[in-house]
Amino acid sequence: MAGGFSAARLERMRRVMEGHVERGGVPGLVALVSRRGETHVITAGTLAAGGGEAVRRDSIFRIASVTKPVTAVAAMILVEECRIRLDDPVDELLPELADRRVLKRHDGPLDETEPARRPITPRDLLTFRLGIGHVMDRWGQLPIHQAFREINVLQGPPRPGTSVPPDEWMRRIGGVPLVHQPGERWLYDVGSDVLGVLVARAAGQPLDAFLRERIFRPLGMKDTGFSVPAAGLPRFATQYSLENESGALQLYDPPDGEWNRPPAFPSGSGGLVSTADDLLALGRMMLGGGRLGGERILSRPAVEVMTTDQLEPGQKAGSEMVLHDGYGWGFGMAVATRRTDLSAVPGRFGWDGGLGTSWHCDPANDLVGVLLTQVAWTNPLGPPVWSDFWTCAYQALDD
Repeated sequence: MAGGFSAARLERMRRVMEGHVERGGVPGLVALVSRRGETHVITAGTLAAGGGEAVRRDSIFRIASVTKPVTAVAAMILVEECRIRLDDPVDELLPELADRRVLKRHDGPLDETEPARRPITPRDLLTFRLGIGHVMDRWGQLPIHQAFREINVLQGPPRPGTSVPPDEWMRRIGGVPLVHQPGERWLYDVGSDVLGVLVARAAGQPLDAFLRERIFRPLGMKDTGFSVPAAGLPRFATQYSLENESGALQLYDPPDGEWNRPPAFPSGSGGLVSTADDLLALGRMMLGGGRLGGERILSRPAVEVMTTDQLEPGQKAGSEMVLHDGYGWGFGMAVATRRTDLSAVPGRFGWDGGLGTSWHCDPANDLVGVLLTQVAWTNPLGPPVWSDFWTCAYQALDD
């Protein structure tokens, strides 16, 4: 094959993916691998549990944290236009984050703080080193966890129907102390949401409008956005979570649920829906050094800095359950730093969505892989369908 895939091993991939549906692991899925202009897509199952419409190549899924690389691309567009500078303070555009107080101990009382040693910068947001995010230690038991609950941020999977407008969201974030000094530690999630607000304010337009104008339309990502229009609902998967004790599927969001209208807060961390081919276009642009066909979204140097590990070893301490061994963090996405399994090729970049999706690109093998399912993860290690997809993608290489 021109793409360097083994036909027999692609057939193995199809059998393995279909097996996950047949055994009830997921109601349906789309699995895509693309290399050197050759793309293979596997579809299996249905959009909802119990039957109904079959999953198609153009089915729409909630991609959750696969949103993060998109928001990072948007920010880098503004960096290249000199409307954002990586190491300038964000204070002018995000005054809610100016003059911050920082906990003396991450597990200490909220009134035991010290001044931030320096301002927060766009680089901090892109690398998740702004000083606030998910604190994995003693989950839910620390004073800072209680503070997050009270302002209703960092409360789990995306719920766009209950979101508040960006200015109110920023006011809430600005009302709690930082957990660590800016630049000191990698903390998951919040950086991309704050970055989305920064992009909107720097661009002078809502985040969804900027993404549509500068990324989605040029790349032909026609089904990607923060909500699904009425015409797209027949292709939109029902979302499920797993019941903790029995592992049974339970409804999380129906097609006409929380994503059927534009949200008050377009989450740059986890709010987008998309399709396999839309995410393929995003991946091909990144592997193309910022260009897809005749459209240049970013320069090659911008892509290179985004996909280079930006973390020092100590900055990952405490977050190993999310940022796994052998991976660092670039701008809005993970970067493989050493070979730990079939798919951990050094330089591979991308991220996964906790509602059941995965998007990674491998420059060394010119490979884009996309997995879309509609069942939420129950732990950061990922479900069997995810690990089997990536094993199958790499075992299918035949050169």
